[in-house]
Amino acid sequence: QYQLIGRPQPIVATVGDDIILPCHLQPAEDVSALAVDWTRPDLDSINVYVRRAGQDITHVKHPSYKGRTSLSIDGLKQGNISLKLSMVKLSDGGKYRCFILQLDKQSFVELVV
Repeated sequence: QYQLIGRPQPIVATVGDDIILPCHLQPAEDVSALAVDWTRPDLDSINVYVRRAGQDITHVKHPSYKGRTSLSIDGLKQGNISLKLSMVKLSDGGKYRCFILQLDKQSFVELVV
C-alpha cells in the first residue's frame, strides 16, 4: 500500500527564500513517468506545478508560480516529489497539496511566510 508523506508541521519561510515543500512516496518507487500535481487547495486548487508524461506542463501553471517551481528528476526516480519553490512571495503562504494521479494518493504541506 503506497502512501504519500508530506510534513505535519508548517514550513516557515521569509520573502525571497528558496524552499523545499517535502512530499515523497513510501515505499519509494520511480515516479518520473507518472502524473504529478502540486496545487493550492486553499485557493480554488490553482496549479502550482503539473507534470505529465515526464514533462513540466507550464501553460496550466498559475501565472504567479511561473518560473519559480521545479521538481528534482533524480528525486522523482526515488519517489521524491518535493517541490522547490524559488523567490518566495508573501502570497505563497498557505496550504499545498501534492498528488500522484495514477496512484490516487495525496498529501498536504503548509507554508507560512
